[in-house]
Amino acid sequence: MKVQGKVHKYGDNVDTDVIIPARYLNTADHKELASHCMEDIDVDFVKNVKEGDIMVAEANFGCGSSREHAPIAIKASGISCVIAKTFARIFYRNAINIGLPIIECSEAADAIQNGDEVSIDFDSGIITNITKNETYKGQAFPEFLIKIINSNGLLNSLKS
Repeated sequence: MKVQGKVHKYGDNVDTDVIIPARYLNTADHKELASHCMEDIDVDFVKNVKEGDIMVAEANFGCGSSREHAPIAIKASGISCVIAKTFARIFYRNAINIGLPIIECSEAADAIQNGDEVSIDFDSGIITNITKNETYKGQAFPEFLIKIINSNGLLNSLKS
């Protein structure tokens, strides 16, 4: 499984309240959540994101409230993967549960810049910065995680 897209880069401690502000949690509509994704720290995110793009962040991405709305909003916005130095544990689990691929890789998080074109091979864990002609080694996805992601989440994976 591979993805490729333009990078949207963020810093440390991006919490679930800025990924999807609490004032929008009164809906379960994924596209509505996506329309407000990241708006409190990047007002132009929803105008600039394209299907397949990649989000890169520093440490502790997804900290804060344990809401599934945050990874849902990211995925529904078109982001194909999030790369970060580290993820908050509950965000990591919620992302996998809804089928949003995430990879921890400090080297990639440090080197990749906003606007770079990046590809990711989930089977090998290789992250390629096409813009800079550099590669970084993240953790390859085990087969059971690939099944969950390909099934569009844990519940769909269990049904199949």
